[in-house]
Amino acid sequence: MTVSEDHKLQEAIETLRNSGVRITPQRHAVLEYLISSMVHPTADDIYKALEGKFPNMSVATVYNNLRVLREIGLVRELTYGDSSSRFDYKSSEHYHIICEECGKIVDFHYPTLDEVESLAEQVTGFDVSHHRMEIYGKCEDCQKLAAQQH
Repeated sequence: MTVSEDHKLQEAIETLRNSGVRITPQRHAVLEYLISSMVHPTADDIYKALEGKFPNMSVATVYNNLRVLREIGLVRELTYGDSSSRFDYKSSEHYHIICEECGKIVDFHYPTLDEVESLAEQVTGFDVSHHRMEIYGKCEDCQKLAAQQH
């Protein structure tokens, strides 16, 4: 882990402590994996990555841990179309760009569009809780692959 990732992990553990959530070895490992992962893994990806370290851990355990981490605000569940949910450590506000070919999801940092929420509230009278923006396209790997096939 990088110094930055280690710092995020320590902050996350502090958040768990303050929330009164037990810090089990599995929970610690799931958090650590999410913080160091850049691929927005599915629960199954996380399970496969950790099963060697925790042979008695089930996929259900991973899901339960992800649910707890999501409920206290450390993890964001990403649902796109009908594919499996992917999970993202919620370090800072960011958007996602998604490859329509291979499904890769990449973080896209941009100042949050709070003015859109304000405008939506004014126009509709809704009390807006949040928004999400997704950008779609073809990643560099898929572009290269397409170019090679022509």
